[in-house]
Amino acid sequence: MPDDASLREQLIQLLRGGNAHATFDDVVRNFPVAKAGIRPEGTPYSGWELLEHMRIAQNDILQFSLSAEHESPAWPEGYWPKTPAPEDERQWSHSVRAFHKDLAEFEALVKDPARDLHTKFPWGDGQNLLREALLIADHNAYHLGQLVLVRRLLGAWPVR
Repeated sequence: MPDDASLREQLIQLLRGGNAHATFDDVVRNFPVAKAGIRPEGTPYSGWELLEHMRIAQNDILQFSLSAEHESPAWPEGYWPKTPAPEDERQWSHSVRAFHKDLAEFEALVKDPARDLHTKFPWGDGQNLLREALLIADHNAYHLGQLVLVRRLLGAWPVR
C-alpha cells in the first residue's frame, strides 16, 4: 500500500475547513435560530435550508461511501428540508450535531490506511474515497459561503 499519510492528513484538514475560509463551527456558532427561517431579500435559501441541505448531502455521501445498499434521496427535493425554518432551537442543534457526527465518521474512513483512497467503489460509476472526500469538502465550502452571506444579510455575522 502506498505511503499516503500526508495526503490523508491534508484531506482531513480540507474536510474540517478553515485556512482560506470560515469553518463550519465558525459559521453556525451563535446563529440566531429565531432568524434561521428567513430568506433575505434576493436569496433563495434561509440559514435552516442551507444547514439541512449540507447535513443531508454529507450524510448521503457518507452512506454511499459505506455501502452499495444505500439509496440516495430523490433529487432535488430529498436534499432540502420541507420548510424554510426549523421547528425550534432543538431541531437546529440536532442538525448541527448530526453534521458533526457524519463528518467525524467520514474522516475516520479517510484516516483508515486499510481503505485505499483510489480504488473505485464496486457500486456507483467510478467514485472512490478520494473523490467523495473532495466532493464533501467542495460542497460544504460552497454552502458555508452562502450561509455566511445569509448571516451578513440578516445582520447576524460577527464583525471582525
